[in-house]
Amino acid sequence: MKFLVTVKRVTDYEAKIKLKADKSGIVTDGVNMIMNPFDEIGVEEALRQREKHGGEVVIVSIGTSDSTDKIRSALAMGADRGILVKHDGPLDSFAVARVLAKIVDKEKPDVVLMGKQAIDDDSNQAAQMLAELLGWGQATFANIVTLEGGRATVVREADGGLETVSTTLPAVVTTDLRLNEPRYAALPGIMKAKKKPLEEVEIGSLGVDIAAKVKTIAYEEPPAKKAGQKVADVASLVTRLKTEAKVI
Repeated sequence: MKFLVTVKRVTDYEAKIKLKADKSGIVTDGVNMIMNPFDEIGVEEALRQREKHGGEVVIVSIGTSDSTDKIRSALAMGADRGILVKHDGPLDSFAVARVLAKIVDKEKPDVVLMGKQAIDDDSNQAAQMLAELLGWGQATFANIVTLEGGRATVVREADGGLETVSTTLPAVVTTDLRLNEPRYAALPGIMKAKKKPLEEVEIGSLGVDIAAKVKTIAYEEPPAKKAGQKVADVASLVTRLKTEAKVI
């Protein structure tokens, strides 16, 4: 089986983020960049499925040359080869889906594994749009993935519990937090990753309209949290919840 896994280079979730003066985005100079954690889970799941079924794991990322280090990280984990679609600048989810559809058309994978969302924009849209463009079945928020008999059976996380869905292959599957624990890349894997194939594709060569359909007007800092209050006892708490907060 062939697995295509998307990887996005994002800001470290532990980094202190600052807005640009014009509020057009965040300052990335000097900020540590990491592989999107949900994508890392996708890489791990592809490797585990390859161990069961055999085949190939291909990593694809869209971005500048700086994104190659995240592709190499996935290759160090055990993926077979990588593809970088070179582009400098923001892309909305629909543009990402259209670019990925071109890569899928070329690579013809059995399964596309994507993180359920990227932690920088939290859109949670590209995978669903990709499935629609391809006309494929999809299963989002995967908790357990079983591939058998030309079908994907996915236990997915839903509001209030777990839901089991099944779709024919090829399919698009997005990974949730509890699907697996990504492995650490060992030194031999890191050394091998340097020699694994990494193809670079100019986004213009794909013939895709990447004009944004969604325009971001500005970014704003979240409001500062108000200081907490202490109460003497439970009775005082209940009184204040009734009279001040008016929640009971």
